[in-house]
Amino acid sequence: MAEVMNDKKIFSLLEVTQSVEKTLTDRYRCSFWVKAEMNKLNFYSHSGHCYPDLVEKRDGKVIAQLRAVLWKNDYLRVNKRFLDTLKEPLKDGVKILFLARISFTPLYGLTLIISDIDPGYTLGDLEQEKQKTIKKLQAEGIFHNNHQLKLPLLPRRIAIISVETSKGYADFLRIIENNSWNYKFFLLLFPALLQGDKAPAQISKQLQKIKKVKHHFDAVAIIRGGGGDVGLSCYNDYNLAAEIANFPIPIITGIGHATNETVSEMVAYSNAITPTKLAEYLLQKFHDFSVPVKEVERSLVDKARRIVTEEKTSLYSEVKLFRSVTGNILNSDRNKVDNSVIALQQQSRFRLKNERELLRNYGTTIRKDSFLLINHFTVDVFRFKEKLLTQCELQIKENRLELDNMERNIDNMDPNNVLKRGYSITLLNGKSVKDLSEVKVGDSLHTLIFEGEIKSTVDETVKREQQ
Repeated sequence: MAEVMNDKKIFSLLEVTQSVEKTLTDRYRCSFWVKAEMNKLNFYSHSGHCYPDLVEKRDGKVIAQLRAVLWKNDYLRVNKRFLDTLKEPLKDGVKILFLARISFTPLYGLTLIISDIDPGYTLGDLEQEKQKTIKKLQAEGIFHNNHQLKLPLLPRRIAIISVETSKGYADFLRIIENNSWNYKFFLLLFPALLQGDKAPAQISKQLQKIKKVKHHFDAVAIIRGGGGDVGLSCYNDYNLAAEIANFPIPIITGIGHATNETVSEMVAYSNAITPTKLAEYLLQKFHDFSVPVKEVERSLVDKARRIVTEEKTSLYSEVKLFRSVTGNILNSDRNKVDNSVIALQQQSRFRLKNERELLRNYGTTIRKDSFLLINHFTVDVFRFKEKLLTQCELQIKENRLELDNMERNIDNMDPNNVLKRGYSITLLNGKSVKDLSEVKVGDSLHTLIFEGEIKSTVDETVKREQQ
């Protein structure tokens, strides 16, 4: 009950909230359908209950917001219907059409109690988002960009975006690495989440990493498996699809579902239903090259064998003919050689006989001429000998006279003979004095004469005047 204080009627908070509760209970007696965006599911695993945050937006701004409750049993039933219809669980960020009733309590305030959610409405919204992404890519002219790239004839170097522990990735590796044809691949994993709200950002981040080293790869494979058709709406994300469409090398996908192709798969260079089919697709590329090569190889071997056989037969025939022809030629040439040998022997004997006779005649002539020449040269030698002896005696006499004259001159020039004639030699320090300028007053001189020497000291030098 309200109390009066200073002429004021005052209600307690409980009284106010109870009044609001009664009013809302009287006004909203039945459930009704509401459409809103589930901003957060707020699932609590320990209890199994959900406490969704519901919002309504206009032009990107929140214009209404309310809390809701989805009890465990209702959540399990609704989530199963979502998985059956959308191939997606109930999750954050989806638009829903739900059946709810208003609940208000003094303690927890206003809450919507959700009893059912129509997955068909959400499916239509997701499909609408998917079509919106497709139209935006087409309007920007990039929808077919990755399709137009050229996959190498033998795509051997593959960058893989997957979860290392996923069954699909394991299946892909098993098919690739254990292929019976021993085809070799270079595979490098770039790990990322492949479903859920965080998947588009993580996949895009890994694509950016691969783009920096794109020259090391022939293609990128996005591999997801083991989850069936659940959690595929993230592949309709515009940013992820645009990243795939604009990627500079071919992107091939094996996301692991058979229906409802996603936008990311549509814009990728090639799409396989499962990781196993993706591995088989790559192996088939090698088959498409290997099988014709092997066919050509077999054809070349067969043709080479036929040519070798034909040439061998032709060679045997040519050898046989060659032996026959060469045998005939050899026999003919052997007869010619035999005849030539006989003729050569006869001609040699005749020639030797003639040459022997000529040599005999030359020998007689040479002996006769040699005797005549020897006699003639003997006379000339004797004459030359006598003349040489005469000339030698004359030359010896003349040389003896010249030697006698030279001896007399040498005797005349002997210093002793010169001194005998009254000449003398003056020495200064053991050397003969040839110029007055070499002598000065006080010098000791030695004067050599015929029978001795005179020692003197210079008192004065007088230069003789020239006439």
